Amino acid sequence: MIYQGKNLSVALIDGTDGIAKLHFDAADESVNKFDAATNAEFKEAVTALENSSQIKGLIVTSGKKVFIAGADITEFVGYFQKPTSELEAWLLEINSTFNRFEDLPFPKVAAINGAALGGGCEMTLVCEYRVMGQSGQIGLPETKLGIFPGFGGSVRTPRVIGIDNALEAIATGKAHKPADALKIGFVDAVVADDVLESAAIDLVQKCIAGEIDWQAKRAEKLNPVRLSQLEQAMAFTSAKGVIFAKANPKQYPAVALAVEAIEKHVNLKRDDAIKIEAKNFAAAAVTPQAAALVGLFLNDQVVKKLAKKASQGASDIKEAAVLGAGIMGGGIAYQAASKGLPIIMKDIKSEQLELGMNEASKLLGKEVERGKLTPAKMGETLSRIRPTLNYGDFGNTDIVIEAVVENPAVKKSVLAEVEALAKDDAIIASNTSTISITELATALKRPENFVGMHFFNPVHRMPLVEVIRGEKSSDAAIATTVALAQKMGKVPVVVNDCPGFLVNRVLFPYFGAFDLLVKEGVDFAAIDKTMEKFGWPMGPAYLIDVVGLDTGVHGAAVMAQGFPDRMKPDFKGSIEHLFEQNRLGQKNGAGFYKYEIDKKGKPEKSADVATYELLKAVQDGTKEASEQEIIDRMMLAFCNETVRCLEDGIVGTPAEADMAMIMGVGFPPFRGGACRYIDQVGVSEFVALCDKYAYLGKAYEAPALLRKMASEGKTFY
Repeated sequence: MIYQGKNLSVALIDGTDGIAKLHFDAADESVNKFDAATNAEFKEAVTALENSSQIKGLIVTSGKKVFIAGADITEFVGYFQKPTSELEAWLLEINSTFNRFEDLPFPKVAAINGAALGGGCEMTLVCEYRVMGQSGQIGLPETKLGIFPGFGGSVRTPRVIGIDNALEAIATGKAHKPADALKIGFVDAVVADDVLESAAIDLVQKCIAGEIDWQAKRAEKLNPVRLSQLEQAMAFTSAKGVIFAKANPKQYPAVALAVEAIEKHVNLKRDDAIKIEAKNFAAAAVTPQAAALVGLFLNDQVVKKLAKKASQGASDIKEAAVLGAGIMGGGIAYQAASKGLPIIMKDIKSEQLELGMNEASKLLGKEVERGKLTPAKMGETLSRIRPTLNYGDFGNTDIVIEAVVENPAVKKSVLAEVEALAKDDAIIASNTSTISITELATALKRPENFVGMHFFNPVHRMPLVEVIRGEKSSDAAIATTVALAQKMGKVPVVVNDCPGFLVNRVLFPYFGAFDLLVKEGVDFAAIDKTMEKFGWPMGPAYLIDVVGLDTGVHGAAVMAQGFPDRMKPDFKGSIEHLFEQNRLGQKNGAGFYKYEIDKKGKPEKSADVATYELLKAVQDGTKEASEQEIIDRMMLAFCNETVRCLEDGIVGTPAEADMAMIMGVGFPPFRGGACRYIDQVGVSEFVALCDKYAYLGKAYEAPALLRKMASEGKTFY
């Protein structure tokens, strides 16, 4: 044994005449990662390798299913609070070890099993060659955390795969599967998983025998990129256009800092280049976006952990059913079937069943077009959906999801009907978006088996499912519903019952704030533009057009009844007024905007002069509002209601609240969620803003929880 640590070891491989193995296998951990302990051991291992005279070549392997997951994100939070000079020094020290490993006087081959991401990818880049197993993948996802590769990744990647490929890999954070990785030169060979190690050894032996010029391969990484200034200028100019169109530098500064660093250091030797990388990495790490995105990653872990805990004691689900076909029912059926779960789709109209099956077929057809699915697999998936006009097979179904029209009387009637035909222990879940689960349960004989299961539209795209606990919902019913959501590839968040539950309860004050601004005479298109600039995927006018103004008006009535003090306006709003003019949004081609179908079959919005004329009837005149006033008023209403949901125990933790807003309504990820946003504004400063706008109504008044936090100097995170 040349070196033995707790997380990694170095030993000669028997029968190979001088080939050693650097083996990562972290004790007491499910994955390998570059945490502080591993970094310290890696440094010791490199010293041992430098001092050994027996080694002629080396392979790098992993004892886990994942090669190396990267750096330890939980440690980042502490590092990112340090001064940039300390951050740079920390990075340069780690890079010194990576450089020493790269400079060892023999060839090195990484044998990549599973994922080599972030620091794991950077570990493979300090080897001369990379061999990947068929189940492997490689990538640099750091920009998704508000940073960029800091262990030499931004320096070596352009030298290994070229500037254009490197910029795309780093800016998108994409994980490359074997064929793609091989194509762009991220790896040098792809082999079957069971021969991965022997293939890596074989490659090292070829290097030792002089059949491959491994020293030339290394030299490419130590020296400037071999492209003329003109070729470089062309590569950077074209890449920047594409990258910054997708990643706004103000919203995702890490991407801009990565591009800037690469442009500066591609003409430098490795050691000088790494100093540039460290400087820009430190600049990215101290941005609020990095804090928010790392926090988002950690919140995601929390939410998944809580869901796992909530699913304990779940019944086995062999078959599901959805009541109500159409777009939503078809989307739910597609989601279940695509994850291997047989599902019955029931409706009272054959044309609705046809619509539901067409929705599933359309979604699967797109998968076939993209090459993600074969026609045979598409047929197999569709065969898991059984459309029916009767309840014939409902006696064997484990869980029934009701997705009929959003009307309490209709829902109660359908729920009572299905309960009488389902087996006694079947779970019945309603996909209602606003109606109280406790109220709907009054129609049932077994309310303990009844829960809410709120999917978001479009079902196949939106990751969130709200699992709503009514007053009488049992733990077993909640557990089984959470397990079903997970089985369907969704992220469940368990919430308590109230009108609108969590996401819609928070969303309606946001629409209320929009309506009030429009009433005062602010241009709805200017509000949209401001909120999109703030980071929302679409502004409130565009969003309600997509949701449907009829759906919005119906939901607003439910919310006004539930929370009259802050959700029942004393004026007729723009949304209700346009609805009365039969403007429903995208679904009938006119809402705040008008819509025409483009060449791809998607509705494309454009300005509509008629909207401004119609809105005059509900406006006090015209008003110019600054971008900051629009942001403050919209976000106060949204964030205050999020805090009230925490106060009322509707949602258990800030992590769940923030993840629900990001996954359910597209809250800007780089802002981390409503609670994170309040923290970053400053709790006291946020309360002061509430006081400034409190004259507008209860929705703008600071909740008691925020006032208490401000007085005690506390934050959500």
